[in-house]
This record gives sequence, C-alpha cells and structure tokens, in this order.
Amino acid sequence: MLLNLVMTIVDRDKRELIEKISESIGVPFSLISYGHGTATDEHLSLYGLAATEKVVMYSIADQEKTARLMRASKIRLFVDIPGNGIMLSIPIKSVGGGRIMAYLTENSTSRGEKPKMTFEHELIYIILNEGHSDMVMNAARSAGATGGTVMTAKGTGVKPGEKFMGISLASERDVVLIVAKSDVKSQIMKAIIEKCGIGTPAGAVCFSLPVSEIQGLHSKNDESDI
Repeated sequence: MLLNLVMTIVDRDKRELIEKISESIGVPFSLISYGHGTATDEHLSLYGLAATEKVVMYSIADQEKTARLMRASKIRLFVDIPGNGIMLSIPIKSVGGGRIMAYLTENSTSRGEKPKMTFEHELIYIILNEGHSDMVMNAARSAGATGGTVMTAKGTGVKPGEKFMGISLASERDVVLIVAKSDVKSQIMKAIIEKCGIGTPAGAVCFSLPVSEIQGLHSKNDESDI
C-alpha cells in the first residue's frame, strides 16, 4: 500500500480547520509545527505564501485519504486559489515495522505497490544558522524560486561546544522549505550552496524530496493547479 507524507502550509488562523479536516477523514497520524512565509510582495499573487505566520501540518495517509485531503483542502481551505496556502504529498518508501504499518493503514492488506519515480515538483529542504533565512531566500530567488516557509529548529545529539567546520552543531537553526519545479531545482540548490553554504554566515545545507501531488502552486502563465 502506498503511503504519503502530506504537508499543508496555511495561515496560522486556519489551524483548527485543517485539524478538523484531518480528523473527519480519519487520518491516523498528524503533527503541527509553526513557521512564517517568505514571499515578497511582487510574488504574492503568484505563489500564495505571504510573509505571515504559518502553520504546517504533517500527515501520513494512504492514496485514498491523500486524495480526500487534497479535495477537502480545495473546498474548505481554497488552496487552489493564490494566497490561501499550499498542500503537497511526498511518497513514503518504507515504514519501520509491521505494527506501525498496520496502524497507519488501519490493517489494510499491502498490495506491494511502489511509488512512481518521475516528479514534476520537488521540495527543497534547507537547514541553516538562525537568522539567515533572508540570505538563503535571496540566493534561491536569484535562481528562480518565488517563495518559501521558514521554521525554527535546534541541533541535537552533540556535545556542548562541538563544531563542524567552525559551526556550532547544537545551536538554534532555521529550516526553509521551498517547492520548485524539478527542472529548476538543481539551479536553486546550487545558488544556495554557492552563496549560503558551509563557510558563510548561513552555513546552509540542503537536500530535495520528490513531490507526487501539489495544490496551491501557481505560475504566472497558468493559474490552474500544477
């Protein structure tokens, strides 16, 4: 059975509504975190993530519930209209343990399905030193990105004062999420590493994840769902 990590990023005042949508569909596992948007004024009508307080919900759902979440978010959160947020699904390759799999799939029988391996969009995940998200976004925009979402985090599992290439590993971190078309993903990541990578104040590292379905990302020439 195929499972997805479904991410919903909307204004913070929509938290209660997205929780109700998830509950009504019977999604077995969800987490909430907070962040803020980074889109500049010139991109608000194109991307839908203004520099406002955001809530990010992570849910694990099978294909059927993923489709229902996407459909409900269109109807109740209007994510297909610019300015109302973004929703995306990331295929999960494996789950650690049969009991966990049974819980997440409500004991449905696995059919041995595999996720497709071609994707039109990818989620760029950037981890950087706190307070340098503008530096990273400026680099990303220079390579074609239009906006993103910033969250806070902290390094763990290291000794106090331990460093890597002069950077404290246990200090506060920012995490920047950027959704991009696959054909421009590499140039965005290259710009981030060249301008904001190890050895710079941002000390950014980044990787990308495949996006199998997306709602709320719009281009200048196509206002329909991508």
